[in-house]
Amino acid sequence: MKKVIFMFCLALGFSACALDQRGVNPNQAQTTQANSDVVVQKVDKDDVRSIIREEKMLANDTSTDNDLTFTAVGEGIAPLNTVSVGQALALAKRAAITDAYRQLASKLYGVRVNGKDTVKDAMLKSSTITAQVNGLIKNASVVDQDFKDGLYRVNVELKIDADKWKELFAY
Repeated sequence: MKKVIFMFCLALGFSACALDQRGVNPNQAQTTQANSDVVVQKVDKDDVRSIIREEKMLANDTSTDNDLTFTAVGEGIAPLNTVSVGQALALAKRAAITDAYRQLASKLYGVRVNGKDTVKDAMLKSSTITAQVNGLIKNASVVDQDFKDGLYRVNVELKIDADKWKELFAY
C-alpha cells in the first residue's frame, strides 16, 4: 500500500510539472517585461554637460573653453631666527602661498579700505589707512615656485567656470 501511495504521489508530481510547463506562453513572458515601467535610453555626454550647465551644477570636467583663469604671485621671506635652513624654507613657502591666496581673494572679492584722518589746529595730527580682504579660495593650484636669496616666490592659478563666476561675483 505504501508503494501505491508513493507511486501515486510521484505520478501526480510529474503531471503537475508537465502542466506547469505547458501552461507558460512564451509571448506572455515578453509582454510582462514590456509592460514594466523601466525605460532604457542612451544619453550623450553633451546632453549631460548642457544639463549641468543649465542647472548651474559644478562639473569636474576641466576641458571646457568657458573657464576663467585668475593668477597671483605670492612672495615670502625666510625669517632670520630659524633653527635650520629647512625650517626657513618651509616658513618662507607658507608665507608666499598665504600671500598668493590673499592676492587671489582681493582680485575676486575686492579690498575694503578704511581711512581716518585726525586734524587739530588746521594741521594733520594722524592718518590711518587699513585694508582688509575677506574671501574663500578653493581649488587653487601652485603652478610655479622658486627660492632665491631668501625670497620664496609662488605662482598660483585658479580656474573657475565663467557662468559660475558671474553668478557668484556679479555685484
